[in-house]
Amino acid sequence: MSSGRVVNSERLDRFVLDVREQRSPSEGSTGRRWPIRATQQERSARWAGRLVMLLGLVSVVSALFPPWRPRLHLLTEVLPPLAPAVASAITVPLGLILFWLSIGLRHRKRRAWQVAVGTSALLVVLHVVKGLDIEEATFSATVLILLLVARPAFTGAPDPRSHRHLGLAVLVGLSSATFVGLGLLIADPDNVVGSPGIWSLLQQVWLGLFGVPGPLQFDSGTTESRVATALLLLGCMVAAGILAAALRPAGGPHRLTSAEALRVRELLTAHGGLDSLGYFALRDDKSVIFSPTGKAAIAYRVVGGVSLASGDPLGDPEAWPGAIACWLAETKGYAWVPAVLGASERGAEAYERCGLDALELGDEAVVDVGDFTLEGRSMRGVRQAESRLRRKGYSTEVFRLQTQPRERVEELVVLSEAWRDGQVERGFSMALGRFGDPRDRDVVVVTCTDSEGVPRGLLAFVPWGCDGLSLDLMRRSGEADNGVVELMVTALLAQAPQLAVRRVSLNFAVFRAVFERGGRLGAGPVLRLWHRFLLLASRFWQIESLYRANAKYRPVWEPRFLCFVRARDLPRIGAAALEAEAFIRRPGFLGGCKQFP
Repeated sequence: MSSGRVVNSERLDRFVLDVREQRSPSEGSTGRRWPIRATQQERSARWAGRLVMLLGLVSVVSALFPPWRPRLHLLTEVLPPLAPAVASAITVPLGLILFWLSIGLRHRKRRAWQVAVGTSALLVVLHVVKGLDIEEATFSATVLILLLVARPAFTGAPDPRSHRHLGLAVLVGLSSATFVGLGLLIADPDNVVGSPGIWSLLQQVWLGLFGVPGPLQFDSGTTESRVATALLLLGCMVAAGILAAALRPAGGPHRLTSAEALRVRELLTAHGGLDSLGYFALRDDKSVIFSPTGKAAIAYRVVGGVSLASGDPLGDPEAWPGAIACWLAETKGYAWVPAVLGASERGAEAYERCGLDALELGDEAVVDVGDFTLEGRSMRGVRQAESRLRRKGYSTEVFRLQTQPRERVEELVVLSEAWRDGQVERGFSMALGRFGDPRDRDVVVVTCTDSEGVPRGLLAFVPWGCDGLSLDLMRRSGEADNGVVELMVTALLAQAPQLAVRRVSLNFAVFRAVFERGGRLGAGPVLRLWHRFLLLASRFWQIESLYRANAKYRPVWEPRFLCFVRARDLPRIGAAALEAEAFIRRPGFLGGCKQFP
């Protein structure tokens, strides 16, 4: 399905009907949550994955043990003498391939099912040829029949663009293996009997990739075995590359187009004040899917087979269920794992009513401009930091980007890049990733300079409805004095009434409640253990320091939730979230995400 398009109405109605049929009869139509339980197809897919993994194990073990001599004697009367050895050599990589395929089968991937059916059918023949292993052949045939019966369970469509990757993998893999194999034969021609032509050499290489002896004759059995082993390993490497391209998870629909961005901006204009993360739906690396009425939408990104939505649905809350149903129907069609990162309490309730569970992830710090003051003992640290820098000659400026000439904006972009910590722009759910872009004219910027006019800090805030701001970018020079961020934040809050801003969303504090309650007297053993673990993790990631940095402004803490369907998917969702936020990076050949430079 392409991003921004509404799910086919017939498919959507069928999906919603399937899910509603899973409701408990006692719930009736009271609007209570109806859980998405594992369907018969999902259970069939899991069992198919287990059986295929077992078949792979049986095939590898069977090929590594010598065949039973009486059966082998019967075979050699019918087949060529080398046939059993060749069949055994091919069985081993096919068994390993089944191990790999079992993962795709558990995720209900259609292409994994297709390859597993072909591999199981081939193993039926190979088990017979390699030693009349009737037991293994019968088991392979049984698995093949069960896979054919379970065909409706494998609905995960491949990425439409994967055909290009698959063709490229076949072309590059076979070409590379051919050149390497020819080089292996030509490098030491004295080992080959006679003077074979290029066609004979090619036949030897191509047949050797499948473990089949070629037409060439070698000066010794040792040389022949060495060449055959090398060519078979090349063939396994090519097969692994082709299989990886074939089973690569669907990368998701196209990125946000200009037409879709315009529709999203219309939804934000009408309902953008509901969620402080709404504007981040306009990130260039996100896709968007709209409800059937077009009055709501969900922004998401597919990372490693996880369809990761961020924040609440956009638009009219009355239309949120339609957008969520469209999104879930798409995840089901591609066999993606649905998850939501950073939903508010209202958004989490909407997702929960559609079958997802919710886990509190942390809290967002929101400052009410009308209630903010630097007076009082609790604000002494911020007040002293601001006063100290003011005395040193530091000054601030607050403005919207649209009021600045392009040359000034480009200078700020250069500074933000120079002050960035690391090579990539971190953020997904609470970062825009394109500071200074002309499309974001309403962004509010706070700059700080020292007594000599040298820039020392920069904050950027995106719109949150018509009367709010949400923090996007926080940068400071490594030579700046401590307290630069506090100075810029207080300057923004002082200027907020002139900007018609009533509320400001600052950073997100992961597991804030643990830091707040874990060190108190009377905390339970589990909470204390969790608190110690987070303190240890804070040595590597800014977890506790981010919470402390937010807490000093005495904000209102708004809970944010992680929504998911099944608890067993949480490790996979966590890895996808870390990759989306650019904390970890997978290699590109494994389907890793492209991050902003």
